[in-house]
Amino acid sequence: MQCQICNNNNATIHLTEISDGVRSEMHICENCAAEQDIAVKSHIPINELLSGLLAVQPSDEEISGTADQQIACPNCGFTLAQFRKQGVLGCPYDYEFFEKSLTPLIEKAHDGKTTHCGKLPSKTPKNTRNEIELMNIRQRLEEAVRAEDYEMAAELRDKIKQMEK
Repeated sequence: MQCQICNNNNATIHLTEISDGVRSEMHICENCAAEQDIAVKSHIPINELLSGLLAVQPSDEEISGTADQQIACPNCGFTLAQFRKQGVLGCPYDYEFFEKSLTPLIEKAHDGKTTHCGKLPSKTPKNTRNEIELMNIRQRLEEAVRAEDYEMAAELRDKIKQMEK
């Protein structure tokens, strides 16, 4: 795929933006990304990536107590003990089945976040970042109301009011 800016180089950076429900994609080369002040992480050699991932083995305490280690997924039969050994889950349903045990581990790996919130270029204007954060909080508010967690909903409502000032 060609760079959409210079039309010369191969596009190696693919940006996706969703604004007001409209999705737009941009495919650009590294040179044009640098000219546009879009921060690009350099490529990590595969051996460094793998050694980094393998070094972060979760402890047994992080993946629940020993009693839960033998509970198996009804769909694939995978257990938390197997996850501890292999570092991968058996099927997509394991995320839901082992949610209680996996949530602390996911939070630790992703700086306290348990949902994907996307990436923003480092030069994104502050008001755009605030709009995105506001949108995420509104979504969490809707989820809290649906779950009838009114205490959380009230906190989120107050946070929205404070941010809109």
